[in-house]
Order: sequence, then structure tokens, then C-alpha cells
Amino acid sequence: MPDNKSEIRELSQANALAALPDLCETLADCVEGGASVGFMAPFAPADGEAFWQGVAEAVGRGEVLLYGAFIGNRLIGTVQVGFASKPNQPHRGDLMKLLVHRDARGLGLSKSLMAAAEAGAAEVGRTLLVLDTAAGELAETLYEKLGWQRSGVIPNYALFPDGRYCDTVIFWKTLA
Repeated sequence: MPDNKSEIRELSQANALAALPDLCETLADCVEGGASVGFMAPFAPADGEAFWQGVAEAVGRGEVLLYGAFIGNRLIGTVQVGFASKPNQPHRGDLMKLLVHRDARGLGLSKSLMAAAEAGAAEVGRTLLVLDTAAGELAETLYEKLGWQRSGVIPNYALFPDGRYCDTVIFWKTLA
């Protein structure tokens, strides 16, 4: 990865569709790298197209905030905030799919994406965010460092892309 400055941007529906190849590549790279993010291996970039088109449509409907981390014109990381749809949860959002391409890890992009997602959620009136992540993975430590509170662990909640069971940690964070 060239030593270029990174930038975090909120993506509109049109921006997400324009970035579809990079979104698909980043998702595929993470799944192939073993991330438990809802998909099974083998997973090629084209396998993520329908997923990302659905995310873009949700952005267009105002149901999701989508952020991208860019180095130059290449999107190499992403995160989403989904809004709770129940009438009694207008204050809550779900942090989803924090993904950084393995080529760009170690540059602080996850932290920057999280900060953007939290700020964006607060700007639209969300005061509570929740997320889940695979137990024992690097993201678990990241969330703790960023002030997220551990709620508990659910054993065998999901699968890793290779089919092994994955314990899942639930986190929450209140936004000021």
C-alpha cells in the first residue's frame, strides 16, 4: 500500500454504488482472511455485490450511515451504522461490518472509521450504539480501547468463514 494520506468519508447511495468494486474487494479480503462477518469461504469479490447493493439502497432510504476509508481513490475500509426500526428505539444504532483490507491494516483506519461512525450517529440523534464481534479477535481489543462496554459473550453464536464455531462478544457505548 503506498504511503498516502488516508481520508474517511460518509458515502451516499451513489458514492457506495460507485465504490462497489472496492467494497466487494475489501469484504472478500476480510472473509478470506478469516473474519466472521456473516459470510463463508470461499468468497470472491463478486460474491459481495448483492450485499453492497442492498447496503447502498439502505443508505438511500436513510436506514444506514456508511463510511469509507480511502487512500487516494481506493476505498480500503468501511463501517456502517444501522438504525433500529422499532418505534421504541429511536435513540439506538447498530455498528456493523467494520472492515479494513489486509493491505491497509496497522494504519489506524479502524479507529478513524469508528470515530466517524460514532460522530455521525450522534449527529442524527443516536445516543446508544451496540455491536457484536468475534471473541478473541483484534477487534475485541480495539472496541475496549475505544471505550465500548462489554455486555457479555454468547458461545457458538456464529461461524468463522472456515466453518469453525465462533463465540461472539456484545458491546455497547453511550454517545455524548
